[in-house]
Amino acid sequence: MNIIIKNILVVVVLLMATGVVSAQSYTQKWNSYLERTEFYDANGNMVGYAKENTYLNRIEYYNAYGTLVKTENRNTYLDRTETKSPTGNVQSTRNYNSYLDREDIKDSYGKIIGYRKWNSYLERYEVYNSSGTMVGYYKYNGYLDRWEYHEQ
Repeated sequence: MNIIIKNILVVVVLLMATGVVSAQSYTQKWNSYLERTEFYDANGNMVGYAKENTYLNRIEYYNAYGTLVKTENRNTYLDRTETKSPTGNVQSTRNYNSYLDREDIKDSYGKIIGYRKWNSYLERYEVYNSSGTMVGYYKYNGYLDRWEYHEQ
């Protein structure tokens, strides 16, 4: 898998933690034919997908019916990733906190609403809320070749 696809998957994983999909457990898989990442609920129903828009240099998230839910792009000036509504309003931002070795997720006002941290012992991305309680984690399933989210 090339580096761009891996980066897209990591970004998609984080956005899923912020509410793109509200299923208790879900999986995501790269669809090479349609060149997009698809998200499935625990019953195997597709609930949405993400696709890279190279013209606008952003990732676009759609629900299962093809309606744009949100977009994400990298703001190099402010060194952060911004998630925007379909109308262009900033909903949240993410940036790496080198002091705490984690990726902070902030709301549109700059308040930390959660963070993600790599657990090298368990080989998974753990997702925490603003009070520091783990709410779930992402783990790669090499056998099925997909990322899986498990809610606590």
